[in-house]
Amino acid sequence: MALTLEELQKDLEEVKVLLEKATRKRVHDVLTAEKSKIETEIKNKMEQKSLKKTELLDNEKPTAVVVPITTGYTVKISNHGWNQSEKFVKIYMTLTGVHQVPTENVQVEKECKEKEKPSYDTDTDPSEGLMNVLKKIYEDGDDDMKRTINKAWVGSREKQAKGEPEF
Repeated sequence: MALTLEELQKDLEEVKVLLEKATRKRVHDVLTAEKSKIETEIKNKMEQKSLKKTELLDNEKPTAVVVPITTGYTVKISNHGWNQSEKFVKIYMTLTGVHQVPTENVQVEKECKEKEKPSYDTDTDPSEGLMNVLKKIYEDGDDDMKRTINKAWVGSREKQAKGEPEF
């Protein structure tokens, strides 16, 4: 069923209203994706209308190829997995609504940080070396990693204050 331009614009306005009311992240993401999809449909319909009008007016001129303008959005991926071999790294992630987008419109950009190996100094105290490794992990880690390290550190300090053995 092909929707008219007016119906698509009404749908877009309703999605915008719902997006303003959304409090849950998943619902917000779904509505954002739907908003983007509807905006793309509206742009495509408007381009088709203008193309038909120019074809009717200029029947003798060759038609130009119009590339549809697509709007996209960026998603921060916080939950992912990977499989690694000597030559390849496969990254697994879940993106809601990606199956509704044509394959040629899906783009993936990655930031790859080369992790430096921790230095092993045999002259210093081993616990100091471990603390340096933990500091490095904390500095390079995401929010969940920082939260986990903080929780473990606070728990360890509380046990030390009570005089309980750690192990």
